[in-house]
Amino acid sequence: MGLEAIKARVAAAEAAAGRPAGSVTLIAVSKVQPLDRVVAALEAGQQVFGENYVQEAAGKWPDLRSRFAGVSVHMIGPLQTNKAKLALDLFDAVHTLDRPSLAEKLAKLAQARGAAPQLFVQVNTGAEPQKAGILPDAADGFIASCRQMDLPIAGLMCIPPESEASSSHFKLLAEIAARNGLSGLSMGMSGDFESAIAHGATHVRVGSAIFGARSYG
Repeated sequence: MGLEAIKARVAAAEAAAGRPAGSVTLIAVSKVQPLDRVVAALEAGQQVFGENYVQEAAGKWPDLRSRFAGVSVHMIGPLQTNKAKLALDLFDAVHTLDRPSLAEKLAKLAQARGAAPQLFVQVNTGAEPQKAGILPDAADGFIASCRQMDLPIAGLMCIPPESEASSSHFKLLAEIAARNGLSGLSMGMSGDFESAIAHGATHVRVGSAIFGARSYG
C-alpha cells in the first residue's frame, strides 16, 4: 500500500473521529525490513519508527540517526531485562513495560542517567496466557507503583487477541488510561488502526502495509 496511502488513511480516520489533524503518531514498524526500504521511508519524510529487537536496532539506527535529523525510534517488542541499558541508549520510547522486574530495572537505570524514554505500560487486555503484559485488573496498581519509582509513564499499549474484534480491547485500554490520567494510547496495527483511532489511539503501529512483506531469511 505504501507510506503515503497509510498517512492518508490516518488523516481520514482522524477527521472521521473529529480529532485534530496530526493528533495520531504513525509508527512505521521497520523490524526485519531491508535497509533500502527504511531509507526510502526516511527520505519520504517519515520520522517515527518501531523496532522489536534491541540488537537489530543497535546495528541500524545509530548510523541512520547520523544521516537523518529528527528521527524517533520506539521499542515495540518484548524487552529483556538484561537488554534494558542498551535499550535506553537506543530508544526514545518503550511501549512494552510489561512486568515489575523490568520497571525496577528501568527505574534504577533512569535514576543513574537522570533521564528516561517515554514509557507505555503493556496491558494484556485479552488475558492471554501466552502474551506479555499486565492484566487489566492489575493495571491500576502497576501504574501507581511505576509512578512511585518516578518512571515517566506516558500511556498504555495493547495487542488485542487475533481471534476477537479489536474494538472492545481498544475501549478497555482507553478506560484504564482515562481513570489513571494517562493520555497516551499505543494501539492499532495494519488491520485495525482506523478503529483504534476512533477509540482514541495516539500512536498506531503499521509495518507491512507501509514497507511490504517482511523477509526473515
